[in-house]
Amino acid sequence: MPVEQPHRVVCHLDDLLQDRGMTLAALAEAVGVTVVNLSVLKNNRAKAIRFSTLTAICEVLHCQAGELFSVE
Repeated sequence: MPVEQPHRVVCHLDDLLQDRGMTLAALAEAVGVTVVNLSVLKNNRAKAIRFSTLTAICEVLHCQAGELFSVE
């Protein structure tokens, strides 16, 4: 698949937040990123994520990267 094509990665951040009774704002504060950046990720508009941010999200939500993302 050429890089120019849209990605098929889907973020399940909404589901994980709901399951844990956590808000996007609380996650942003715990991870140390802006709500806007997490919103971009949550709405599947992100083109990249730093491994350090991914690690922090997974630590705060007690999940694995495979629970946060899937490929359709």
